[in-house]
Amino acid sequence: MVWFIMKLRDIILGIAIMILTIFVVVYGISVFYPGVEYSDFCNEFKTAEIVETQERCEQIGGQWNAYEEEIRCVTTPCPQGYCDRDFTCRENYEDAQETRSRIIFFIALPLGIALLVLGGFVFGLEAVGAGLMGGGIGTILYGAGGYWAYSTDVLRFILSLLSLAAVIYLAYWFNKKSGKKK
Repeated sequence: MVWFIMKLRDIILGIAIMILTIFVVVYGISVFYPGVEYSDFCNEFKTAEIVETQERCEQIGGQWNAYEEEIRCVTTPCPQGYCDRDFTCRENYEDAQETRSRIIFFIALPLGIALLVLGGFVFGLEAVGAGLMGGGIGTILYGAGGYWAYSTDVLRFILSLLSLAAVIYLAYWFNKKSGKKK
């Protein structure tokens, strides 16, 4: 019974260390590299202007979208399309988001690997080591998750393969270190 309580305590401590490590990394990155806000790129339109022409739409940085089918109108002349006012600023916002995600990925990946190594090789206490290793995995997921949508299938495959190989290597190393059979 005492053994079970000791193991349970180590598990709870390990989970707490893992969660807090992820919090420290995520909020630490946010402090030094703040997020991108949509309002920094696109102003809120509070105008009564109705944009009815492609020329005016392009003047205000929008994109004109012509109707593919004829529509029924109650006004004369009947508009031939509509203006997406946020088009240009939204593209700039999305580019900034992708750039930030890429930078966070390249910060979080080595930091997560360092946490895995630190937890696995340096700390003798199982709860601390396991917690830091879990935090390292969470950090890698945080970095990769933000950039995953922008990456290619080849990059996703390579990252997944390398991650799997690294975790299998660590598992064998830990089993060998602790004297467990393969």
